[in-house]
Amino acid sequence: MGRIRKADETISREVDSGIAELVPDPDVPRAWTLCLNGTPQSHVDLDDPTHLEFEYVRRLGHVTDLVAEPGTPIRALHLGGGALTLPRYIATTRPRSSQQVVEIDAALVDLVRGVLPLDRTWRLRIRNGDARAVLAKAPEAAFDLVVMDVFAGARTPAHLTSVEFVTLAARALRPGGVYTANIGDGRDLAFAKAQAATVRAVFEHACVLAEPAVLRGRRFGNFVLVASDAELPVTDLTRRTAGDPFPGRVEHESSLTRFIGGAPPTTDETATQSPPPPRGTWGLSVD
Repeated sequence: MGRIRKADETISREVDSGIAELVPDPDVPRAWTLCLNGTPQSHVDLDDPTHLEFEYVRRLGHVTDLVAEPGTPIRALHLGGGALTLPRYIATTRPRSSQQVVEIDAALVDLVRGVLPLDRTWRLRIRNGDARAVLAKAPEAAFDLVVMDVFAGARTPAHLTSVEFVTLAARALRPGGVYTANIGDGRDLAFAKAQAATVRAVFEHACVLAEPAVLRGRRFGNFVLVASDAELPVTDLTRRTAGDPFPGRVEHESSLTRFIGGAPPTTDETATQSPPPPRGTWGLSVD
């Protein structure tokens, strides 16, 4: 690992996708925020992997908490790695879980594993590659949970937004398994509405979690999509999301239909990357 770094020293490295920075948390010892090209991506507390700082990760955490009975091991596939915040959370809250992480940026993985080490007892495998390419080769009915949290810069790549892509995720899930995705949108919410329609076209049950102002398009923010071929724990998700530090709402059934508003599902032919966040979103200094 080399020399011991000061607690307040930012670590900056050139990685495959640009410049990665690990910024120490001024308030929490041994906690770090990962930024890629100026965009905050992940927050990790090495002393407490159950601490989820970012609001959208808290919502993903709610989903993982409700996939199975508390403490029960699960099989999870994470498309997008970052600083491995959610895999660390699952490994801690659900010991003996088997997890696979797909991350396209090999240099980023090396940086994260070197500075933010993983517990060697965790059943966590990290694979370098494109999320869709790896998903296409995944065994059928292999996972209880598939998480899509992939950003190129601050935008979701187009090839990870279509019915064809979500169908691959559904194929990889066991009966009753859950697909969840984090995306960003604002303004007219055309992208978020189409993404909700897309998961609904593949799965029988779906819902969307977001802050009320984000759901109304008043500001740019995160949307967490959740879908399954089985009934979703909407009541528990609603309670947990409403109790977050930045309370959110859950749109499902008729309210989800109203949110979608007739937007068609996205296909490979119509797919586009998510819209760019405006200046100042998520700490960004540029558009």
